[in-house]
Amino acid sequence: MSKVRNMNLADEGIKKIKWVQKHMPVLEHIKKEFERTKPFEGITIGSCLHLEPKTINLGLTLQAGGAEVAMTGCNPLSTHDDATAGGAALGLNMYGWREETEEEYYETINDVLDHKPDIIIDDGADMILVLHQERKELLSNVKGACEETTTGVHRLEAMHADNALKIPLIAVNDAYTKYLFDNRYGTGQSTFDAIMGTTNMLIAGKTVVVCGYGWCGRGVAVRANGLGANVIVTEVDAIRALEARMDGYRVMPTKEAVKHADLLITVTGNINVVSGDDFKNMKDGCMLANSGHFNVEINREDLENQSVSIEEVRESVEEFTMKDGRKIYLLADGRLVNLAAERGQGHPAEIMDLSFAAQALSAKYIIENDLDVGVIKSPDELDYNIAGLKLKSMGIEIDNLSDRQNEYLNNWQEGT
Repeated sequence: MSKVRNMNLADEGIKKIKWVQKHMPVLEHIKKEFERTKPFEGITIGSCLHLEPKTINLGLTLQAGGAEVAMTGCNPLSTHDDATAGGAALGLNMYGWREETEEEYYETINDVLDHKPDIIIDDGADMILVLHQERKELLSNVKGACEETTTGVHRLEAMHADNALKIPLIAVNDAYTKYLFDNRYGTGQSTFDAIMGTTNMLIAGKTVVVCGYGWCGRGVAVRANGLGANVIVTEVDAIRALEARMDGYRVMPTKEAVKHADLLITVTGNINVVSGDDFKNMKDGCMLANSGHFNVEINREDLENQSVSIEEVRESVEEFTMKDGRKIYLLADGRLVNLAAERGQGHPAEIMDLSFAAQALSAKYIIENDLDVGVIKSPDELDYNIAGLKLKSMGIEIDNLSDRQNEYLNNWQEGT
């Protein structure tokens, strides 16, 4: 069963799914293994992820392992309608369409939960929250869940601290092959792909302010620098701020940084990063974008209250005219720009190959192990398996320790 915008888009969606499959060799390897071993026979897997071709490929991989798969989107603006139609045509249960209302967004989450999933794969933890708050009768059926975002893991850790989390949760976001590559290389490239495709703006010579210097912020900053921008970083963490400075960027408080920004990008996962008087201090023409999961980092309400008019001047670009005549531009409604912007395509397939491989193997790990309730890091052995497969697909070989080297590393008695 599926609820999508237009099944006539299926052929185009399938073309795009086949394209990304050619660039996701690790997931293809796992799919072939799943076809042989059928680890999910009799299992239902429900997911709340950005519905685009690469995500559909994850669904097809789980399906190959014997699972019934039901999928919905984790953001009202990030769904690709051709991809959902393609997924439905290929036998997945697809629920969602681009530009859902908030009511429709939660309706489609419940549509997936109606399948009574044994495993949940989430992005931002919305489905897990609905499960715990509104669909408690299904909790006993859920063997475990996976969460792939920094924001979602933070929410679920807070749930666990409050004794509100009732299922085992694998923090896929904390897998090395996820955050070291997806958060850094994926977010960095896809953020600027979306911004440049949406605005047709030159980055070289601009002052780009990056709010947050976690792994995503690092990726955004290094891409901005590589494109010729002058980069300013804002932070609340002293160690990360020091790292940003030693990486060659200027570091200052947000209230000062906004005065210099030609383009400001939030990547923190927190609320009200840019708000209040920040908008009063921005230059005429400043552009604002968010690459955090939720649309809370740039306070749109404060921006609206300080403006005299709002006009959509390009696809996914709103122009706010301030009381003093300055123009401030907000991209993609302040939602994560790399997917919510009309031109956003998300992370490259080669990056999501790693992240979705971690999701697929973590789901298998849940089935094979009796896990305790709580937030659990993705096992290291899965990480090294994924990294090894990726290197092999790239034709790269690495060294192995000799017996003598292993002996030396495990012997505390040898010295000078």
